[in-house]
Order: sequence, then C-alpha cells, then structure tokens
Amino acid sequence: MTQPDPRIVARLRAAGCVFAEEEARLLIEASGSPEELDDLVSRRVAGEPLEPLLGWVEFCGLRLQVDPGVFVPRRRTELLARRAAEFAAAAVETSGTAVVVDLCCGVGAIGAVVADRVPAAEVVASDLDPVAVACARRNLPGGRVFAGDLFSALPSELRGRVDVLAVNAPYVPTDAIALMPPEARDHEPGMALDGGADGLDIHRRIAAEAGGWLAPGGVLLIEAGEEQAAVSAALFGAAGLRPRIESDDDLGATVVVASAPSA
Repeated sequence: MTQPDPRIVARLRAAGCVFAEEEARLLIEASGSPEELDDLVSRRVAGEPLEPLLGWVEFCGLRLQVDPGVFVPRRRTELLARRAAEFAAAAVETSGTAVVVDLCCGVGAIGAVVADRVPAAEVVASDLDPVAVACARRNLPGGRVFAGDLFSALPSELRGRVDVLAVNAPYVPTDAIALMPPEARDHEPGMALDGGADGLDIHRRIAAEAGGWLAPGGVLLIEAGEEQAAVSAALFGAAGLRPRIESDDDLGATVVVASAPSA
C-alpha cells in the first residue's frame, strides 16, 4: 500500500485526526488534482467532517452518498438499521411484502439497508431537511422519499399499513449540543441534533401519532440515548404500544422497540 505524503499526515495529526494516515489516503483518492487535495486537507484541518469531503460514508457495508451540511450516519445506528431489516424480512416471510418507513431519514441510511437486505420490502422515507432529502433520493433510487415534517410528509394511503417504522429522530438535549465535537456541532444541521430540553421532544410527537400509522402487529424502532431509553419507552407504552429496550454494547447503541397490538 502506497504511503501518503507524510506532510499531509502531519497536518491531519496536528489537527487531532486520530486516524491521520487512513484519512490522508481517503482524501488523496477523493481528489482530482493537487490543488483539490490541498483544499480538502485544509477543510478537514479546519474541522469539517471527513465524510462529506469524501462524498460518502460506509454504513452497514454500503457506501452512501453524503453532501456537506447533512447529518452523517453514525455507526451506532447500524443496530437500528439491522433490526429494521430483520423485522422487514419477517413481515415479508409472513405476508409476502412489507411496508417500511424510514422517518427522519437523513440521507436514507436505514431505508437503504432495508432495501438492500430485503428487496421485497416497499421502502418509504421522509425528512424535513431538503439537502438530506436530495441525498436520500440518490441512496434510495427504488424508494419513495418525501420532504416534510414527520408523518405529515407521508402519503395518507400508508396510514394503518406500516409494518416497520424506523426512526432516528434528533435526541440530543439542547444544552448538550455545545458539548458535541465541533464537526457535528458546527457542520451538521441543528434540526438533526436538537431534541429539546431532555432530548425527547420529537419522541413525544412520534408517540402521539405512530399508532395510527402502524399495521396490526407492526413495529416501531427508535434510537435513544442509554439514559433516555426508559423514558422514551414509557412514552410509547402510554400511547398504546408494547415497548422494550434493546442495546448493543459494541456499537454503544440503544433502541426502543415498540409493537402495535395484533388485529
């Protein structure tokens, strides 16, 4: 493997990039000229996230397109995506099809994983951020991606028909945003991070409406912080769903799984 220019590695390492050599290789691959490489390295040193500079992020074995200014899918969300795909596969095995909604989809990472692993699933996605929606439409060429606020963006024909509702809603408490790494705090949209005073404002809104969209026996999955999960689960329980909490220590991930009553 060709070693990257040590001067580039040194610049990245001095800026705090832990995997400076790997990042240097990726930036070299992404650049078309020495001038473009210098620009990419300078932007990375200034604190921009790596993935939008490359134009892609690896997620569950897929290479997804990301543009500057969007929320970059985190590795911990792979638990949510993997479980959504498993529930979708089970629905397909039972009834031959599955309606899967990736709500607050961002670049469509969860929906893309489901579409890749369960081709028979009907994948629909929505997000409020138009830049993210544009990315999601490229990452989900076979899906339907809508722009709008939560359920109001979805076609009314899906009401009562959703087998899997997968949600990675904002859940960072407002006061904690200032403590986030600069590449998230300064370069990702606040609407993708800010979950209100306790981080669960969007969870409350989703809990109030989710039951009307789920099919009998349908499942909602929503990511939460470990310390928030019990409160989030209680919100969905109070809304008539049957919640439980799943976690993956290796990923540092926590997901609330809430099932609708069967018919």
